Amino acid sequence: MTAVSGDKHPTTMGVRAMREHGVAFTPRLYRYQGGGAAGSAEALDVDPLRVAKTLIFEDENCDPLCVVMNGPYEVSTKQLARHVGCKKIEPCAPARAEALTGYKVGGISPFGQRTAMPLYLQLDLFDHEQILVNGGHRGFLVEIAPGELERALGGELVDVAVK
Repeated sequence: MTAVSGDKHPTTMGVRAMREHGVAFTPRLYRYQGGGAAGSAEALDVDPLRVAKTLIFEDENCDPLCVVMNGPYEVSTKQLARHVGCKKIEPCAPARAEALTGYKVGGISPFGQRTAMPLYLQLDLFDHEQILVNGGHRGFLVEIAPGELERALGGELVDVAVK
């Protein structure tokens, strides 16, 4: 995978939401070939811990929630369930995640999602001045300050990473 040069980037629901919230961002395009956050980090030659993945889960009542997590880490669903105060949390099926967010898996942005849901931000994201989150399209990340993500979306900080 390689980075893509040029100033043009998609105008996604995520970009529109960032503009609406006054979020300053730098578009980062690359040739999408899968590989998740690790593939994105490699293509853009950035520290994998700075690349955040946006994951959609649901609780035992099928209520959705969104977690933004450092790319190399996994989410401890047990810790997340305890934090949220429910018995069980599981990842959404890809088709359900796409229906809830309006984005394709591999291009899910925390910004501009179709369905409002609670947002949880992994504490480790704030170890970095700038992180990269999906801009709402496969092969399109945006570089932002993690505090901007919290300010614009009102996410709750959590420590639910399996490192």
